[in-house]
Amino acid sequence: MKQIAGAGNVSARKMFGEYGVYCDGKMVASICENQLFLKPTESARAYIGQVIEAPPYPGARLSFLIPNDRWGEKEWLCELIRITIRDLPVPKKKNGK
Repeated sequence: MKQIAGAGNVSARKMFGEYGVYCDGKMVASICENQLFLKPTESARAYIGQVIEAPPYPGARLSFLIPNDRWGEKEWLCELIRITIRDLPVPKKKNGK
């Protein structure tokens, strides 16, 4: 989480035993089994270059798997998160019961 703190308002939420990563109110990534999976967008694909696509868990849609050696590249990772949130839609408000 420290690596992407400069990307915006970052938080994590425990989900299904793993974590969902949010930035500026949008879920942008998942951390599953100590691996970072980014929601795929065309702009992020262009920024990354050669992407690795994999599901974060069995039955999930493909995400961009960010190699562990890139986690330490703070500026690169923050820019990747900013690019991704620009492409993601605003989350829909959930109706209360």
